[in-house]
Amino acid sequence: MVIRFLRLKFERAMGAFTFDESGSWTMTLSIKTLGDLAISNDGIPVALPPSKRTRALLAYLAVTARPHRRDRLCEVFWKLPDDPRSTLRWSLSKIRQIVNVPDKERLVSDRERASLLTYDISIDIRDIEMKANDPFISPTELENLTIRLQETFLDGLDLPGQDLFQQWLTAQRRMAAQLRAKVMSRLSNHPELTASKQLLWARKWEELEPYNPSAATRLITLLESIGMAQELSTTSIKLTKRFHTAGIQWSPKKRSENNARSTVTEIGNPQDYSLARRQKIQFCTTEDSVRIAYASVGNGPAIVKAANWLNHLEHDWDAPIWSPLFRDLASDHRFIRYDERGCGLSDWSVADLSFPAFIKDLEAVVGACGVNRFALLGISQGAALSIAYAVAHPDKVSHLILFGGYAKGYGLSNNAMLKREREAVVTLTEMGWSRDNPAYRQIFSSTFMPSASSSEAAWFNDFQKTSTSPKNAARFMSIFDHINVQDLLPMVAVPTLVIHSRDDQRVSVNDGLDLAANIPNAEFVGLNSDSHSLLGREPASTDFLQAVRDFIARH
Repeated sequence: MVIRFLRLKFERAMGAFTFDESGSWTMTLSIKTLGDLAISNDGIPVALPPSKRTRALLAYLAVTARPHRRDRLCEVFWKLPDDPRSTLRWSLSKIRQIVNVPDKERLVSDRERASLLTYDISIDIRDIEMKANDPFISPTELENLTIRLQETFLDGLDLPGQDLFQQWLTAQRRMAAQLRAKVMSRLSNHPELTASKQLLWARKWEELEPYNPSAATRLITLLESIGMAQELSTTSIKLTKRFHTAGIQWSPKKRSENNARSTVTEIGNPQDYSLARRQKIQFCTTEDSVRIAYASVGNGPAIVKAANWLNHLEHDWDAPIWSPLFRDLASDHRFIRYDERGCGLSDWSVADLSFPAFIKDLEAVVGACGVNRFALLGISQGAALSIAYAVAHPDKVSHLILFGGYAKGYGLSNNAMLKREREAVVTLTEMGWSRDNPAYRQIFSSTFMPSASSSEAAWFNDFQKTSTSPKNAARFMSIFDHINVQDLLPMVAVPTLVIHSRDDQRVSVNDGLDLAANIPNAEFVGLNSDSHSLLGREPASTDFLQAVRDFIARH
């Protein structure tokens, strides 16, 4: 303990140094993202590459702090030049010269992925976010944070024409503004400040977020407590009119309700990027030497989600379909997901793409996560995979939850016309999957979620293209169409819940009913939806979550 104390004290004294795993110290790399991008090593400025895209790529890798597929990075940063992968290699070589030091490789890349290890890199926006959430931070330090957050995130690093990067950059700048609002919220409520100083910060907070009910409520509360009756009256009228015009429920007379709706400014956009940052993406290797990417987020009893069509750990949290449900489950569970072989961040070029191989992927992830007992969630063809795993490992599965599942693929149907139709879709998929025309992928969007808006369908179309290659998409379809676990259903020996949308356009509700009828003691819940992939906004999503929570609680 004494040695550890002295070491920590020495680290603080050295400031710019950190210890590696061997106990030796190395220089700390610092990245400034607020204002112009700047990097320093041991406090000494580092010259950045003249290429604007290379600088933007460096910032993107640092802030996201997770692996990215090379193909996706090419799409995000380049307008498909003659050889985007060659251009990416050149940019990564320049970044490697900046971030790597002897005996420490921070930029990790292989033929398929690239990532920047940031565990020993100081990034200003992350440091500020951590301080903003520190319950013991002083008012003076909070005020300094608001000054630093006045600067534009990655000022001057816009890439006109690169829509994917610009969308990310806009979201990050919005999050920085929300972080500044949160700091102002804390200052307007800080017990060490006088009421008049709190009022000063409440005014700034309300000015920054004019449509935040909490900011408005805090402002009029302080005006009333200080006794500023005239301003209280005019401000209340002004705010009431503003919220009414915007269609936001708010009233100066209902303080408790306003505060209950939103007491603290949340950091993040509707897709909640904070979860994407908190999830820890790692890799494990299957018994046949395929590298599988998996991620874990949240605390509590474990829920493992079996892979389904399709997965991508980088983009799942942005999804309008499953991400709201994932976030809810991660609020009080350790939620574990992975990209099966052939898609997402896992290896794409694999010889064995088959149902037994998918089971190997799940077994490898469970082993790597070190969970001894967990609830297993299987969606669509992931239901068959989950059934096979539960039969093989009944000691590990505490609850089996199946949604939109089936035991026998349509490729094994006796209906010759249906079989020809499915074969035609496989051929069409392989030919048109990667084309810019989304019509090829719209085949899936229209049946997975018929009630999706145009923007939701567009997101899903792009997500599918990003998740896998045309060849693998066709291989996946052929495998899924020939799944058959019917003989395993009577052998399931764990508590099982079967959930299915009654008007599912992709997998008939009769398939879900067959699962429930043939799995011993299984329970069935039907949802009022036509979605095979639930949209997070539809009422059936709430019913799904309630059914899952009730089932886990009862067993």
